[in-house]
Amino acid sequence: MRLATVRTQAGTRAVRLDADTAVETGDADVGALLRRPDWRDRAAEAAGPTHSVDDLDYAPLVPNPEKILCVGANYRDHIAEMGRQPPEFPTLFAKFPPTLIGAYDDVLLPSVSDAVDWEAELALVIGKTVRHVSAEEAPEAIAGYTVLNDVSVRDYQNRTLQWLQGKMFEATTPIGPALVTPDELLGDSSPGATVNAEISTEVDGEVLQHSDTGQLVFGPYDLIAYISAIVTLNPGDVITTGTPGGVGHARKPPRYLTDGATLTTRIAGIGECRNVCRKEKL
Repeated sequence: MRLATVRTQAGTRAVRLDADTAVETGDADVGALLRRPDWRDRAAEAAGPTHSVDDLDYAPLVPNPEKILCVGANYRDHIAEMGRQPPEFPTLFAKFPPTLIGAYDDVLLPSVSDAVDWEAELALVIGKTVRHVSAEEAPEAIAGYTVLNDVSVRDYQNRTLQWLQGKMFEATTPIGPALVTPDELLGDSSPGATVNAEISTEVDGEVLQHSDTGQLVFGPYDLIAYISAIVTLNPGDVITTGTPGGVGHARKPPRYLTDGATLTTRIAGIGECRNVCRKEKL
């Protein structure tokens, strides 16, 4: 099953994406849907107003998550290009809801920086409240997977040892277009099934990141176990799993996003975000 949040004349609506149509579930967005204990049945049985999938205006998949928890230095190829050693524990930081944009919205390049970088990421969305779960129990907490680009303002990120200030600029982070439930994405309902998908970034059609989620140091289940020992995870929370090699900041010379560039973030089996970069005007 595929779910999305779309903009309509009446406001945002959660929809189930079928082959040619999007069917409203009766909820304002996917986050609101996931907060219902029966969200799977509600989405599967939805029979509300319909829209053509060709005409959808995608809002951020979860417009107002309680938490956006991100993981740095989590792909072996990215760790190698940065000249680091694999971490013993996940490196965590956060984003806030105002950073999020829809799958085809413009990325806002901050006026204060010319060092804005791309970071393709597999993201997962929580569908069940969990605390202190094991990696074996973690699959039950995942509503589904989606595409995200952790667009990063590198000069601000590297001003201090803490990364947050380079990660929290508004309207920089595309997410979507759809949440794909694990049974559809993995094609395997066994507890140990994991995502092993091609992931890439293109800028103006040039492939700059190309890897596989098999390169993850800490996979989705390990991350849920680790994070749920720190904080309760609630439906609609987003966890991003890190980016592969090929970021602009690691290139020699460094390369960054520019006004008018088209940023395409793609994960096989899930979909793609396609965003035009626009320089902020004061």
